[in-house]
Amino acid sequence: MAGKPGSLKGVALISGGGADSAVAGALHFVQDPSSGYTEVRGRVSGLAPGLHGFHIHAFGDTTNGCNSTGPHFNPHNKSHGAPVDDERHVGDLGNIQANKDGVAEIFIKDLQISLRGPHSILGRAVVVHADSDDLGKGKHFNLTGRCIFL
Repeated sequence: MAGKPGSLKGVALISGGGADSAVAGALHFVQDPSSGYTEVRGRVSGLAPGLHGFHIHAFGDTTNGCNSTGPHFNPHNKSHGAPVDDERHVGDLGNIQANKDGVAEIFIKDLQISLRGPHSILGRAVVVHADSDDLGKGKHFNLTGRCIFL
């Protein structure tokens, strides 16, 4: 994922939230300057098989685990939603699927997340939740399950 000339790039390293956690991974972000799309590619291992909510949170502060990362990144004050929805937080990236071995391969192409400007995601926490995200469709539209790592 080299990107086009002038592409903006970022990396997020994922590590388990506790001493006993085997969760680990890396995510690569590349924003195409001509289209505005940002690609997110990576791999996370050590997860329980199944769906896990995947978000960018407002703060990059991880000193108190997920309690210090704040809510989903939401600079436009929109409602929680799915990645395909117009009405969604910028940080709403949906769910990732961990296979039977606990590995999730991630590929997302998104127009709302940016690596530049006042609403850049750089310096913010990328969070994988222990549970699936209801994508704003359930009764708990502001809840996404407990956080397991940053």
